[in-house]
Parts: sequence; structure tokens; C-alpha cells
Amino acid sequence: MSQGSSKGQRAKDKGQSQPRVKTASVKSAPQVKSQAHPRHLNWLERHVPTILIGSGILGLFAAFILALEEFHHLKNPSAPLNCDLNPIISCGPSMDVWQGHALLGIPNQFFGIITFTIMLTMGMALLAGARFSRWFWLGLQAGMFAGLVFVHWFIYQSIWVLEHLCPYCMVTWVATIVGFWYIFLYGLRAEHFRLHGKWNKAVLFIQKHHADILVFWFLAIIAFILNHFWYYWQTVL
Repeated sequence: MSQGSSKGQRAKDKGQSQPRVKTASVKSAPQVKSQAHPRHLNWLERHVPTILIGSGILGLFAAFILALEEFHHLKNPSAPLNCDLNPIISCGPSMDVWQGHALLGIPNQFFGIITFTIMLTMGMALLAGARFSRWFWLGLQAGMFAGLVFVHWFIYQSIWVLEHLCPYCMVTWVATIVGFWYIFLYGLRAEHFRLHGKWNKAVLFIQKHHADILVFWFLAIIAFILNHFWYYWQTVL
């Protein structure tokens, strides 16, 4: 056997005698599934300033007109108001009762002016590129939720207690509900509200069907109004 063959054989034996080092597979850390719906997150980030601006302008206009009507009513209590359209749709009766001055005796529309001005200002700031901390968004959401609760309380009072529908008040209902709903959705998608586990499926469902839920919301209010005042509507039809 040649010398080269002997060296090759010894090198082969040496390689076989060396223990093989097993490389342990490193498992990647489990990723937390985001609660943001991927097909809707970008859309909301682009349009939340527009939604805030639109809702703010709509609500501010209605609240401002109501404030003017309030001043007119105080100066001439017996004079009809521009928003008194028929026995059901009128704002005059809401100004003479405590429900129209529910907080500290101040007319509700003045709180509406403050609220919708904040919404409009925030929308303009976001449109200009401003960024706010999580605590700021949570504070805004808390304020919007308080406004939502008040609006639904006043809806109940208007339909079943006062039995009158103020047209400009109904405009503020729409502005408040739309503003709250999409700020809430933005909070979910940006994970200002950190909900995981079983809540994740519900969050994704809400984001996917956000428009359907909003339409159903308004249809439910309209159904209550039609049902309660049907005795009047059927005389008009």
C-alpha cells in the first residue's frame, strides 16, 4: 500500500472517530397575534382624521344652532322656533325641561359645542401629522364614551318621556355615535386597548363588519322612533 493511501486511510479513521456535535434547533418565540385587522388598519389610519373633522363639523353646527335657538327662546318664550316643525319634531319642548339642562343647569348644547370643537381640533391636528400618546387616546375615548352614554340617555328621554324629537339634537346623536365608533375602532386596531385571547376573534369581527354594525345601530334607533310615534306617522302617510 502506498504512503499516500495510508495517510488518507488514517485521516478517514480520525474523522470517523471524532464525535458529531448535534446542533439544537432554536425555536422562535411565539408571536402574539395582533388584534388589528390587516385589511382595515391602513384605511382607518388614513381616514380617522377625516371622520373626526366631519363629525366635529356636523355636531358643532347643530350645537351652535341649538344655542342660537336657546337665546331666541329666552328672549321670546312664546315665539315659535325654527326647529319646531310639527307636534313631534320640535326643539322648543326640550328647552323648558330639566332634561335640556341636565348638567349643572347648563344647556346641553354648550357641552356639545365644547365636545365637537375638541373632535374637530384633534382631526385637524392628525391631518397635519400630529401624533398622540396612548394615554391621550384613552382619555379621548373615555370622554367620547361619556358623551355616548349621555346621548343614549337623551334618546330615551326624547322618545319615551318628553315624546318630542329635536331635529338638531338628532344631528348631534349621529355625530357623537359615528365619532365614538370609529375612535373606538382605531383604539382597537392601534392596540390602545390590549385585548387578546378569546376577545381577539370578537375584535376582528367588529373591525370586519364595522359599517354593518353602525347601520344596524341607526336602524334600531329609527325603529324605536317609528314604533313609538306610529300613531302620528300614520296620519301623515
